[in-house]
Formats: sequence, C-alpha cells, structure tokens
Amino acid sequence: MAKKENSCQSLIPSSLYSSSVGSKNGGVLQQSTLSPPSNSGDHHGVLSKNFVIPAPMEKIEMYSPTYYMACTAGGILSCGLTHTAVTPLDLVKCNMQIDPSKYKSVASGFGVLLKEQGLRGFFKGWVPTLLGYSAQGACKLGFYEYFKKYYSDIAGPEYASKYKTLIYLAGSASAEFIADVALCPMEAVKVRVQTQPGFARGLADGLPKIVRAQGYSGLYKGLVPLWGRQIPYTMMKFASFETIVEQTYKNVIQTPKDQCSKNLQLGVSFAGGYVAGVLCAIVSHPADNLVSFLNNAKGATAGDAVRQLGLWGLFTRGLPLRIFMIGTLTGAQWGIYDSFKVFVGLPTTGGVAPAPAVANA
Repeated sequence: MAKKENSCQSLIPSSLYSSSVGSKNGGVLQQSTLSPPSNSGDHHGVLSKNFVIPAPMEKIEMYSPTYYMACTAGGILSCGLTHTAVTPLDLVKCNMQIDPSKYKSVASGFGVLLKEQGLRGFFKGWVPTLLGYSAQGACKLGFYEYFKKYYSDIAGPEYASKYKTLIYLAGSASAEFIADVALCPMEAVKVRVQTQPGFARGLADGLPKIVRAQGYSGLYKGLVPLWGRQIPYTMMKFASFETIVEQTYKNVIQTPKDQCSKNLQLGVSFAGGYVAGVLCAIVSHPADNLVSFLNNAKGATAGDAVRQLGLWGLFTRGLPLRIFMIGTLTGAQWGIYDSFKVFVGLPTTGGVAPAPAVANA
C-alpha cells in the first residue's frame, strides 16, 4: 500500500497509524484491544488491525484560528523557556553593561556573582524573565504568522513571491511592535532586580516598588529603547532565518523541504536560527545597552547613555557574550517552536514562499 507522508507522523512511529480510521470525521480509536503480533500479511508487521491509532490527517487547518493559537502556544514555549534557561548569562551581561569596572569579563562576572550571592544568585530575576518573554513569544510568533499571511494576501501571489523578504521584514516588525508592549513591564522589573543590589528579591516585591515610586508609567519607561532594540533584532531574526532556511534547502540539501524527513527539517531550523541569532545580536546590541542603562539609572536619557558609555562602548560592551547567548537562544527557539509545530501536525517554518490567498474563480 502506498503511503502518503503526513507532517504530523514524525513523532509517532508510522507503524501505529492506520489509513482506515484516520478520517476527518472521526479520528478516534476504533478498538483498543492489543492482540499478539501476527505473522500473516498484516502491512503494519507489529500490531494487529485490532489496535490502531488514526493518522492525524489535517489535524489543524492552515491559517485557521486554531493554527494561530498553536503558533502562539509554540511562541510561549520557545521564548519563555529559552530565556529563562539563559538567565545566568543574561544576568552577567546586564551587569557588565551597567558596571564594567566590577564585572570586567564573563569569567570574573560569574565569580563576583558566586562570591556575593551564591548559586541562587545566578537565577535572580527568573520569574519576570519567564513571564515577560512568554508573553513576548506568544505575541511575536503568533502575530508574525498572522502578519506574514496578511501581507502576502495584500501583495498577491506574484508580488508575495517576488518580495517575500519585504513581507518577512514587515510581518516581523509588526509582530514585535505588539510583543514589546507585553514584555516591557517584566523587562523593567528584571533589569532592576538583576543590576541593583538590594532593590528587590524578585517580581513580587520589585513590581510594586516601581509602581509606588514612578507610577505605572515607570514600567514602560524603557519601551521606546526596547522597540529600538527588539524591532531591528526581530526583523533580522525572522528575515535572515527564512532566507537561510530557503537557501539551505535550495543550495546545500538540494531537496524540497516537503521531501525531507522531519528530523532533518528540525536540524535546519536550529542551524538557521543560530546563524540568524548571531546576526540579530550584532544589529540590536547598541539598543540593548540603552535599555539596560535607562532601566537602571533613574531619570537618565539616551543622551546620558551615549555620553557615559561612548559610541564604541555602546556598540561593543558585552557584545561577545551576547552573540554567544543570542545565537544559542535563537537556535533553540526555532528548534522548540518548529518541534511544537510538528507535534501538533503543522509544517516547519521557512523553506517556501509565503502562501498568498487563493483567488476565487
């Protein structure tokens, strides 16, 4: 019997699927009685026809509300978990930006933290990190998928294919604009907790302290610099990722994506994400220094940051650590995000032009 590859079968052995019951109408187990293996001509070779799991054909319709909800959930997992995991690196990076005389290098920075705060100090600020970047990831990935399709539909089939990089840039910028509004309050708390000794233990006491001192507007003090950091970062992250993945299938693997195994596709997602992360770390680093400076210095302005750090310091302070951190982070994010998409029965990201709306006959 000829088998048609389905995008959601990669995480479950194909021997467990049956083409006879995985229809759109049902999709449930018909029988759950396990029988001994048969030596007859059963095409599964392991399980008898009394125990079958239906193939999840068209489990989620592309570009349906459920599709965007799945992408949003994948964004929560990919961004929230990865940013929380690299909290120690982020903590050292922020302190190197704020107090370079004390935190002279990555190694000495970890040494200072270990001496002054112990092992628990390495994950200081992990709660606002988890909540903030989970919210950001939900908006970033969910709205990116939405805007990518929306702008493709506006452009039409011909221009969507011809100017796909512009669509990636516009879609990612639109999504990040929204995502940063969700991130900003938690980012403000995180930076204060991590860089101001004695300010607060974490989110529970740090958030009320900022509100009492500066009002709710204090939580959004760094929003404009955050846009300045994150929007170019995300535009580079998504556009370069999409381009790298497309060129990898075209020039390196030289096989259409839908003909590659899901494991290979996920490997391409991670590698493309890592390279894209290095590029976007470089592009967004000056704004990252500004965000750290403004959230740490009361009443400071961008001009104050430039005068104190200098242009060279603005572009280079903490950059090597951030390149390593963001490269690893971005590679892991795309790997987790696309793994989740495969798990729920969706194709991985990239490798093909955005799908425009089909015109009615």
